[in-house]
Amino acid sequence: MAHLFETIMLVCFGVSWPFNIYKSLRSRTAKGKSLQFEILVVIGYLFGLAGKFIANDVTYVVAVYILDLVMVSTDIVLTCRNMKLDRLAEKERTLVS
Repeated sequence: MAHLFETIMLVCFGVSWPFNIYKSLRSRTAKGKSLQFEILVVIGYLFGLAGKFIANDVTYVVAVYILDLVMVSTDIVLTCRNMKLDRLAEKERTLVS
């Protein structure tokens, strides 16, 4: 039963990431995003995974951790891309002014 509850928790957290990825792709800006927050989420997932391996409790839940990690990592890459696009746009605005 504990595995089921942990999976539900991870799915609930994971449901938001596709929306964040879509928003990052569409908006092409990092405004309103926190790279530090996303990195902390990845660290949390990594510690959760480490706990599973240390406790020798490798079950289907690990797959959900990995899926969530992939989604957050994708959003981190997009956030970095968008930060670069924001810098380029700012530079362009400065040159035009």
